[in-house]
Amino acid sequence: MGIYERLGARAIINVAGASTRIGGALMPPEVVEAMSEAALQSVSMTELQAAASRTISELTGSEAGYVTSSASSALTLATAAILAGLNPAKIDRLPDTTGMPNEVIISKEQRTGYDHSIRLAGARLVEVGMNEAAAGGGIRRTEIWEYESAITSQTIAIAYIADRNATPLLKDVVDVAHRHCLPVIVDAAGELPPASNLRAFVDTGADLIAFSGGKAILGPQSTGLLLGSKAHIASVALQHLDQDERFDVWEPPEDFIDKSELVGLPRHGIGRGFKVAKEEVAGVLTALRLFVEGKIGADFSGQRGHLEYLADGLSGLPAEPRIFEDPVTGAPVMHLVLDARAIGMSGVEVCRELRRGDPGIFPGEGKLDEDTLIVSAFTLDQSRTEQLTRRLREVLRTPS
Repeated sequence: MGIYERLGARAIINVAGASTRIGGALMPPEVVEAMSEAALQSVSMTELQAAASRTISELTGSEAGYVTSSASSALTLATAAILAGLNPAKIDRLPDTTGMPNEVIISKEQRTGYDHSIRLAGARLVEVGMNEAAAGGGIRRTEIWEYESAITSQTIAIAYIADRNATPLLKDVVDVAHRHCLPVIVDAAGELPPASNLRAFVDTGADLIAFSGGKAILGPQSTGLLLGSKAHIASVALQHLDQDERFDVWEPPEDFIDKSELVGLPRHGIGRGFKVAKEEVAGVLTALRLFVEGKIGADFSGQRGHLEYLADGLSGLPAEPRIFEDPVTGAPVMHLVLDARAIGMSGVEVCRELRRGDPGIFPGEGKLDEDTLIVSAFTLDQSRTEQLTRRLREVLRTPS
């Protein structure tokens, strides 16, 4: 019996990718070992985050960096850093921004549930552009002049949600923002692989960039990485770390936080609830180095082999496996197109049956209305692939 069964839950087969709701990536042994070693000793979290900043800077080209409890919390902390800077009184006030400039410009077509993280710090989102392309009401996307026209004395930043189809280009948004001395916050949580994207986003000049630590990097699921300037990262640290210290004995590393710029320490900041454990910092930094050096990461050839094994194993069943490569990441993906009439179940019903089984199978749900299961091989090995094949054959048998 495994650990999850002993705790009263099920171990499942995840073929939906690195989604948080099903546990994210599976960590490699080197990362687990780093976390285990870190768990056996104490450390100053200020010194550890300072060391993390140096490591992130070395591996990504950013001026500084910080390990957060998720990419989502990285966005909150990034916004808080822009709102409050190194002013302890403002840090103590957040998320109350009454009387303070607090507007963050964002394209209407880039609004997602994750921008709640920006609002959480006390910012107010100001939308530009329209949803014409998505709504079928036209062909135009958000244009660069719309960002510039929305800038006022209340504007503190521009937020940009990165994906392969995002427009305008990030570098053009950065140019507009910097002409007005405004920072740009980038949500790049899912923009890895390739590892080169770490430096590519830094090279755009964006000021604060959030990545997930628990997806392609294969670090602890709860972690995120925030890349940015030293001044912004210092503010992030002040709002995140346990600050129940005496100012006269507190000695942060000078390359991390310049104590001479502070009039005193703030109370516990808005980021205090986003605690990151020492084990998580050790794990994600180990994973990041291995990822950048190409020592861990997606084995696309092996993943395709698992999907081809699955396709062969489903031969003769009323389902058509279609394997293709993601045009950006190169990762192999299967769309399993179901003959719902022959099976006697819709895509939603098949998905529900798979999730309820033993082992539970959790496929991607993006095309269920088209009676299609999305199968990622991100966490598959040969044993899981064989279990997946057997379970799918049980569920997809045509009714007698």
